[in-house]
Amino acid sequence: MYRRWQERREAYRHSSKTTVRYGDQSAQLKAVRTVDPDQARWSFSSQQATLRRLDKAFAAFFRRVKAGVRPGYPRFKGIGHFDTVTFPKDGDGCRWNSTPHEAQTRVRLQGVGHVRVHQHRPVSGRVKTISIKREGRRWYVILVCDSVPTQSLPATGAIVGIDMGTVHLFTDSNGNHKENPRFLEMSAAALADAQRHLTMFPKRTERRTKEHRAAARKVAKLHARIRRQRLDHHHKAANELVRDNDVIAYEQLNTAAMTKAPVPRPDPDNEGMFLANGAAAKTGLNRRILDAGWGIFLSILANKAESAGRRVIPVDARNTSRTCPQCGHVAPENRVTQAKFECTACGHAANADHVGALNVLNRAGLALCAAA
Repeated sequence: MYRRWQERREAYRHSSKTTVRYGDQSAQLKAVRTVDPDQARWSFSSQQATLRRLDKAFAAFFRRVKAGVRPGYPRFKGIGHFDTVTFPKDGDGCRWNSTPHEAQTRVRLQGVGHVRVHQHRPVSGRVKTISIKREGRRWYVILVCDSVPTQSLPATGAIVGIDMGTVHLFTDSNGNHKENPRFLEMSAAALADAQRHLTMFPKRTERRTKEHRAAARKVAKLHARIRRQRLDHHHKAANELVRDNDVIAYEQLNTAAMTKAPVPRPDPDNEGMFLANGAAAKTGLNRRILDAGWGIFLSILANKAESAGRRVIPVDARNTSRTCPQCGHVAPENRVTQAKFECTACGHAANADHVGALNVLNRAGLALCAAA
């Protein structure tokens, strides 16, 4: 697919009138497969799916350019970075062959043959899309199914609001805190050592040596472990919320905006110099927010709630930590510290995260009343 990416790049660099789109490159596939037998070995539809990914990447690039934000030109993903192949239809280049016995589960890949799969749970619904993913030296088969039957849980009559945080993953409106293990911070020392060892291979000619590949695998293995630990914790926390509550309200957070780097402050008296802008402290906060994984957790929560017949309600996050749940007074001074809330109007004092969760719950109640 390097030629397809190169074609897009040349059109962008040398001509403002030439536009290369997915339809144009997809139409060339037949001729490419005729000339190159190695390309003809693989599924036509999987190659089209890769072209769609390329088209999506360039469309996002031009959208960022028009919006005036940092565009980030799409980078070609070679053999060491292209880790996922998608087959849009079961049976077209890849067929899932599940049987009642786990040991006999197979997936058939065009050009490869039958591959045994360790199936970790039964497949529900009809297999629609199959993706093969490489993670270090491990390989995964990811199935997307439709017509999946819901598994509704019995009603509990409970409604809860949650306030996301970094000290705790979240605090609910009942005053319960869910711990935030900070998996990235726990593995920071080992990760720093592995990355330091990887930088011992600075020259381009040395990047594909046996030692460099081993060092890169070690870094990737640590990141994969951190990701799996975080996902496991998020799934268990989301299961608890879905099992115990009929309605779950949460803050609608813009994590991307919250983790932006501070804007540099040029020094008007010294050309080329900059004033302090709190970048170091903001970097630490950004790292803690990303380590908590709020976006992933809320996505998992929404999926589990839908499957269990529960309801999730996103509410406006503005001033949830500055509003008194007793009298409704809003002021920045109400938030004394990160953990302490004390209303300057009525004197109500409580844990700041618990206050935020109560305000989320109150706003969700108003939304439910308005919907009724």
